[in-house]
Amino acid sequence: MKITRIRNGIGAVGLLGLVGGIIGLLSPATAVGESRIPPGELQIIGEEGEQVMVCPLKHTDVEADIVGFVARTTVKQIFHNPLDKKIEAVYVFPLPQDAAVDDMVMIVGDRRIIGQIKERSEAREIYEQAKAAGHVASLLDQERPNIFTQSVANIEPGVQVEIEISYVETLKYEDGVFEWVFPMVVGPRYIPGGGTAPAPMTTGTPTPQVPDAHRITPPVTPKGTRAGHDISLTVRIDAGMELHGLESTLHEVEVVADGTTRAMVTLQDQATIPNKDFILRYSLASDEIGDAFLAHHDERGDFFTLILQPPRRVVPEELVSRELIFVLDVSGSMRGFPIEKAKDVMSKMIDSMRPGDTFNLITFAGRTCILWDEPRPNTAENRAAAQALLMSQQGGGGTEMMKAINAALVQTRGAGEGDALRIVCFMTDGYVGNDMAIIDEIKKNADTTRVFSFGVGNSVNRYLLDGMAHAGRGEVEYVTLESQADAAVDRFNERVLAPVLTHIEIDWGTLPIADVYPKQIPDLFSVKPIMVHGRLTGPAAGTITLRGNTGAGAYEETIEVSLPGEPPDHDALASLWARAKVDHLMNHDLAAMQRGEFPEDLKSEITNLGIEFRLMTQFTSFVAVEEMTVTVGGEPTTINVPVEMPDGVSYEGIFGDRITPASMGQLQTFGYAGGKKAHAGRGRGGRNVFGGIAGRPAAPPPTVKRRLDIQGGVAMNESSVEERLDLREEKASPLSKLAEPLRDLAEKVEKRGRDGNLTVGKLKVVDYKVDVMVFLSDASEKTLKALKKLGFVQTGESKTIKLLIGTIDVRKLEDLAKLEAVISVKPVRS
Repeated sequence: MKITRIRNGIGAVGLLGLVGGIIGLLSPATAVGESRIPPGELQIIGEEGEQVMVCPLKHTDVEADIVGFVARTTVKQIFHNPLDKKIEAVYVFPLPQDAAVDDMVMIVGDRRIIGQIKERSEAREIYEQAKAAGHVASLLDQERPNIFTQSVANIEPGVQVEIEISYVETLKYEDGVFEWVFPMVVGPRYIPGGGTAPAPMTTGTPTPQVPDAHRITPPVTPKGTRAGHDISLTVRIDAGMELHGLESTLHEVEVVADGTTRAMVTLQDQATIPNKDFILRYSLASDEIGDAFLAHHDERGDFFTLILQPPRRVVPEELVSRELIFVLDVSGSMRGFPIEKAKDVMSKMIDSMRPGDTFNLITFAGRTCILWDEPRPNTAENRAAAQALLMSQQGGGGTEMMKAINAALVQTRGAGEGDALRIVCFMTDGYVGNDMAIIDEIKKNADTTRVFSFGVGNSVNRYLLDGMAHAGRGEVEYVTLESQADAAVDRFNERVLAPVLTHIEIDWGTLPIADVYPKQIPDLFSVKPIMVHGRLTGPAAGTITLRGNTGAGAYEETIEVSLPGEPPDHDALASLWARAKVDHLMNHDLAAMQRGEFPEDLKSEITNLGIEFRLMTQFTSFVAVEEMTVTVGGEPTTINVPVEMPDGVSYEGIFGDRITPASMGQLQTFGYAGGKKAHAGRGRGGRNVFGGIAGRPAAPPPTVKRRLDIQGGVAMNESSVEERLDLREEKASPLSKLAEPLRDLAEKVEKRGRDGNLTVGKLKVVDYKVDVMVFLSDASEKTLKALKKLGFVQTGESKTIKLLIGTIDVRKLEDLAKLEAVISVKPVRS
């Protein structure tokens, strides 16, 4: 391939060695090394080393191969049945939000069963039929672009089943640094409408806003315990140039170099707790990585990916006035380390504003609070008022982000400031279930406002944060709890001061292209490549023109493209193109997708794409069935694989006073009335969690003369921050321990049953008896006697006696939930 660039009449040949080695790497069939599996059965382990309950997911092994801009990753999940009866394991897990998942294989003994891509409901039907027939079967569903569910049915006692999932993605490249991210845990989601999981080991409840809440909220292990599964990870890099600055930001790693251009990175602990993102960064000997036009041909057609480097950043001579709206998530999931990090970053952003800027501050949790009626000038007095409000935030309550979106994009627009560049800075962990609807709302209401999202934490919702920035034509920044606030603030200021290239257009000239994505190339606020996926309808030879605006004015560049007669094969390009088109179609109406009311014509088009390109989508799933053998023992018991609480996230912030006093340790809330109460737990960076930023005393409660509190769309006045900080939570009802299908089951049987018999979906009540799984924190003789007294008849158990399976009278379910040793109760079938 040859690309000739013409800048001001001077030609230059692009560097292509970086991307030329993708040949053969990107096939899903790439060999994966043997997993490193710790010996012995894994359980959820308590802080004293005791076994709390079993976990059917034994180990996850991740292997990635990176060549140039493209990575092929294989994830191997190893499921094991430690019980004395066969089970169905259900595991909700994350993958990168822009991954093209194009393969799944199930391994049972020495047999490898290749997964088939089917329309989602058809795949579910095949799986359920196989489960009912006693076959080992697996089903992979996509709940969000970054959340997936793996179900494995009929795992017999002592048997191991392996699932291999493969995906391809392009790496992030910005300001000379490559970044590869592997998410390890789905963080707890706030479900608007009252569907949030009420306690550890419970799941969310569907609501009109989030009808699939139960599918995106895996049970979180109780405080003081950990999930029994761990993870190992290996990344092989073939950079094509000399590697520099290779680092893992959140994990200890071992690096083995193979010359100067290749390296293998592994987790130092190959049995790592999966509770935070793995983030790998590196740079190359030269920032000039060059341009590339990659092509692929197969029976489905011809595909290409165009990678263009943007011009250098140019600072404009005349700076425009700005209106800055700072929005801070102060909900429960941000409590502790995350909110302190967010306050640190936002405080520095406020202090770094330019003299002519105007600004406002919005905080949101269960309700949304606005500092002033309209943006105010950047004066010392106004900054002090904003800093005082900012420093008082602690974190608590729900995450009603939709109200905050409305406040930032609609209700707080400055009057008479039509020429000002309006920028909204949104700081959050993104732990909400209505993420699709939020992205859609920003798309509809951003207008001329630029939305810059900041993900704060070690395992944030990157799908939402990326989507917010894309819909708001801004940029996303990720701030881990270990990163420095100053660096994030400097990058933000540089981006808004002088975008690299805006209003980007590509004139394809005579090049025979079709179906190009994205349709609208996003503005570049950083030095990162323009990446376009498309299809070819003829020989790739022609001239294209890149146009846009820089700080110096209009920009235009001409690029000649030609391919050799037999170009190298890059089979990942078809998957990348299909995934780009799926994203484009989904973004037509994300709010309808959220409600489960997506237009049928678009749904059909996405489904056809998924099936043709063997690609996971919202409407296509992978299913695999082992038909050679039939298991015995009747219908399997379903066990949802629990997940870790994400690193740095507070149990008290998520579940409130549902955490027992014994498990809360020395965590205390900062209170103004009774004097200062320092956080007695571990700190980060010499900072008291609720005592303010190091070097700056915690501010007393400021008095704000005028502020709007938006609650349910009604604006109200309040007189003090202390009145606004209502962190009280209702005491948890014992009924919250019961899974949703069990909570009103007794009433349903009385009203609709016949002689104590009733069938509700898969839930069967016979003579008032129902099969349940009882998760216990204490399996002492006292607890067992209490269960027996209630009429609980045990029919199965885990080897650790922390999970009991049996029958109970539906009229005794509420009494069962009142037992202190009971963590949760779930139906065996639902």
